[in-house]
Parts: sequence; C-alpha cells; structure tokens
Amino acid sequence: MPELVAPTVRLHAPWLAAHDEWGPGPHEDGFGLRSTDEVRSPEGFAAWVTRLADQSDPGKRPDAGPVCTYRWIVEDDRVLGGIALRHRPDDRLLRVAGHIGYGIRPSARRRGLATWALGRMLGTARALGLGRVLLVCAADNVASAATIEHHGGVPEEIRDTEPGSARRYWITL
Repeated sequence: MPELVAPTVRLHAPWLAAHDEWGPGPHEDGFGLRSTDEVRSPEGFAAWVTRLADQSDPGKRPDAGPVCTYRWIVEDDRVLGGIALRHRPDDRLLRVAGHIGYGIRPSARRRGLATWALGRMLGTARALGLGRVLLVCAADNVASAATIEHHGGVPEEIRDTEPGSARRYWITL
C-alpha cells in the first residue's frame, strides 16, 4: 500500500533509483528539484531535504516566498513519485506550474498512483483553506489530464509557457 511521506534522508538510495530511472531533464514534478541541487552525495541530499523541509514551514520563510508541502509517494521503501502543494504560488509559478505538481517514475505508472496522491493532496489544500487550485500539465500529457479531470478539473485553456505548451485546469475545493 503506498503512502505519502515527507522527504527524508532515509530514502536517499531509493530516491536516487527513481531519479536515475527518469533520466536527465526537468520532468520530475513534485520533487522541488533545482538544477543547482547536488543530490548524489549524502551531504548534498541532506541539504536538499533540509531546503524542502524549510520551504514547507511558513515560520522559516522570512522572505515570504512560496510555502510548499512536499510529499514522496513511497511503497515498501521504494520511491514511486512525488507531489507538491504550493500554498501561495507567485505569478511565475501560476503561469507554469500551478498549485499542485506531481510526477510518477516510469516503472510505477498506470497504477493509479497519481490519482490517489492528488486526491490526498487536494484534502490537504482543503484543510489549508484554499478554495480552488490550479493544476498545469503538458498539453500532450493525456494521462495527467485524465488524472486532473478525474478530480473535477475544469479546463481553462491551453497556453504556451516557458517549458512548452500546457493545459491549465482549476479544481474547486
């Protein structure tokens, strides 16, 4: 049975296995990974996990930057994917990523994990008092569009964004 867990250094090796399976490129939505993050070494991974934890804590955001809840989708100590809820996305994030982003590693797809995780994260968004959330997926990502629509996503438009053409959906909570 999968579970959503906060990022932890305990899952360094399983997270690296998922990361390696994805291969190079910026397609691991839900992990908050930046191109400048060094995640191979235990020290670099620990620093990255600490940054994610700090971003999740409004008290550690003196710059009033976006607060974000990160969760990893884990089953039997295997990292299957990630999901992130941006509590107050800034204008740039609203253009390209929305409130919630997620990704499932290739070998774990077609099991309903994204649908399951999105349902849990929508509950978290509701508990935070958000009235509606924006989700964005690549225009050609039929599986992600179906996941969003399963949860009541209403299409807004298809828009050109920095990463490419994207579908935009709103879900009322």
